[in-house]
Amino acid sequence: MSVTTEDPRPGEARADRLMRMGEPPRNRGEALRKLVWILPWLIFLSSPVQDLVSGAHTMAATAAGWAGLAAFTGTYLALVYRNMGRPFSGRVVGWLVSALGVLAVVLCLTLGAQWIGLFVYVSVACGATNPLRIAYWTIPLTTAVMLLVAQHTGAQGEWTLFLLVTLVGFAMTGVRQLVRTTVDLRKARATVAQLAANEERLRLARDLHDLLGHSLSLITLKSELAGRMLPGRPDEAAQQVADIEQVSRQALVDVREAVTGYRRPRLHAELAGAHVALTAADVIADVPAEPDLHGVPEESESALAWALREAITNVVRHSGATRCAVGLVRRQTLDGPFLELCVEDNGSGGTAGVAKGPGNGLTGLAERLEKVGGQLEAGRVRRGFRLVARAPLASRADVGSPA
Repeated sequence: MSVTTEDPRPGEARADRLMRMGEPPRNRGEALRKLVWILPWLIFLSSPVQDLVSGAHTMAATAAGWAGLAAFTGTYLALVYRNMGRPFSGRVVGWLVSALGVLAVVLCLTLGAQWIGLFVYVSVACGATNPLRIAYWTIPLTTAVMLLVAQHTGAQGEWTLFLLVTLVGFAMTGVRQLVRTTVDLRKARATVAQLAANEERLRLARDLHDLLGHSLSLITLKSELAGRMLPGRPDEAAQQVADIEQVSRQALVDVREAVTGYRRPRLHAELAGAHVALTAADVIADVPAEPDLHGVPEESESALAWALREAITNVVRHSGATRCAVGLVRRQTLDGPFLELCVEDNGSGGTAGVAKGPGNGLTGLAERLEKVGGQLEAGRVRRGFRLVARAPLASRADVGSPA
């Protein structure tokens, strides 16, 4: 049996690299990554820049052009960047979008047709920052103004720009709706998880009440009886005390069984949870939907469920994988029939932690599987990391029997 461990730091770094749609940056690195995502779209500013460096304008016109271009770009970046997390108020957005439109018109009319591409950014700002009821008329208005300015300046390909400005603007309204839907789904998922946790607490409280209510009431009653009998009837009091001991022992057994039932994971539930966890972490998941668990002992199923939970946690948190496959097959070996769980991903596998010895999670899994007569193998493979857990399909009492 080979057991390897994984360094938690790559998983934490990967979690920090994830950019949350519609939410403000969590740190400076995420802020820079969001800014880098915006910067490539400034390619339409190449024509104004070429016009300014060509020397076709006077020194004063060139200086004014650079100042106007800087003001336009700064206003646009402020609008779009703030809209990705902490948007301006509606009044401020209206003033800034209007300023963008005015700057685009003034720069095009004063410096020439090469500045007509600025209207693309005006349309993007209208679609990305304005409410839908406002965006639906400001985008066509921006397109109409662009056509008038193009005819006045003699710009070529105005109808191509007409399609580009219109489509880009309305595409941004769709992106904004997608971001809003993603944020709403994230909030709804958190609410559902909280409601499920509350329902589980209530169910546990009800079950414990049903288990202990009668027993504790009986213990209280018999304790009172024993107290009244002690002075004159010690034999009967002793019988009551014996009954109290029996009831309390049975109550303890009931509580242990209830808690064991709550703590014991089921393989069906863990497979469903694995698919949800991998999908939420943007990992392509290949998980069996309806595995055949007929005849699998509870101890083996529980051990494999724990192994699956630990493996999926490692994939999501530490591996940096983009794909994960989960397999569940029955195998006949010299030691008898086994149910084999295989979890393989294309991530790093936390190789930094191999030299430090097995981690607590995998060591605990190995011990848990050994108790039920199973095995655990975990380590690097050619294209990632693989964890294989095997549990017997016959209970420990049946192992070695004549059957």
